[in-house]
Amino acid sequence: MSRDVFAHVDVERLRSGSGVKWGSLAPGVLGAWVADMDFGVPPAVRECVIRLAEREDFGYPYWPGEDPVAEAFDERMATRHGWTPRPGRTRVLTDVIQILQVMIELATRPGDGVAIHVPSYPPFLASVAGAGRRIVPLPMTRTGHGWGFTAEGLAGRLRAEGCRMLVLVNPHNPTGRVFTRAELAALAEAAQELDLVVVSDEIHADLAYAPHRHLPFASLGPGTAARTITATSATKAFNIAGLRCAVAHVGHDGVWEALSRVPQEYFGDPGVVGRAATVAAWRQSADWHAGLMRTLERNRLTIERWAADLPWDLGYHSPQATYLSWFDFTGTPLKGGAPAERLEREAGVKLAEGADFSQGTPVHTSGYARLNFATSPAVLDEILGRLTPALSRLGRALHPG
Repeated sequence: MSRDVFAHVDVERLRSGSGVKWGSLAPGVLGAWVADMDFGVPPAVRECVIRLAEREDFGYPYWPGEDPVAEAFDERMATRHGWTPRPGRTRVLTDVIQILQVMIELATRPGDGVAIHVPSYPPFLASVAGAGRRIVPLPMTRTGHGWGFTAEGLAGRLRAEGCRMLVLVNPHNPTGRVFTRAELAALAEAAQELDLVVVSDEIHADLAYAPHRHLPFASLGPGTAARTITATSATKAFNIAGLRCAVAHVGHDGVWEALSRVPQEYFGDPGVVGRAATVAAWRQSADWHAGLMRTLERNRLTIERWAADLPWDLGYHSPQATYLSWFDFTGTPLKGGAPAERLEREAGVKLAEGADFSQGTPVHTSGYARLNFATSPAVLDEILGRLTPALSRLGRALHPG
């Protein structure tokens, strides 16, 4: 790109808009919580939306032939991630939360167990519980090399819990882990043994840092593909969450048949703007995305150095993907819990509260918080520059003299 559009963020523009990340904050508080980026959108997306507005083209969607969003999805999976989706099995919905809710209703019954790695994206946990299904947590544990989970005896554990579905978030939110082929194979083996439906949320797939590479779960083999619903969207990597467009690729025959019997009107249909913006993001925004990843990598390293220089151990592992940092504050002056709430008060920085990422489960994350670093280096420096003295003040208050 001709200039670095990621070097500067206009915080006042963000505060004056309609986005919850900044618009809901008290004056002076810096937003680093909701997983929206502070940047603009790719030029191709902006130009696409402007053309639609100039044509006043906001009617019911129509396209000759195959859905262009489905075509763009198929192309991106094949060229970027090495997986060829099954033709004719893609549905366009509004977001991955809706996709998960639909699949829960179609593939499970009230009381069934739904396995998911915990900590996890809070709306997913709420969706499972709200549907009357039981959350079966697969605890993410910290090792000397990063975050992982115990694969040994996995099928037996899931059988004992009456699981009928596995929800896989890969890359993982909030730890930023990119699961390896061996880890995914262990999950696939358990899913095959128990005949589980797998919903694989891969919305952060385009946000992996080298040398890590995203591996679509359905690409592990025909048997795995035949039980997997792949859910994704351009929203996270191209900053268009408000345009409400996502893709569900349904490999499972029974779920596809059940989905086909439900009228599309039951789910609603994403409009022209979200569809066109998604296609522009996936097909025409490679240069913008490359610039984004350079900035995110710089910010990721900044946080890594910051965490290493603190006098307290955050138990920190840099994310292998996403623009999210997962901090353990139990070894800091915030060890009493609710660190995000206390840091908003003490530092004027809003993080995502860790307890929300294990709601409804026996996993304890109340001492954690998540920081979103998808902002300019200058704003990130200000965020970290506020957090450090706030932690020091709290430490002195706990241990005066």
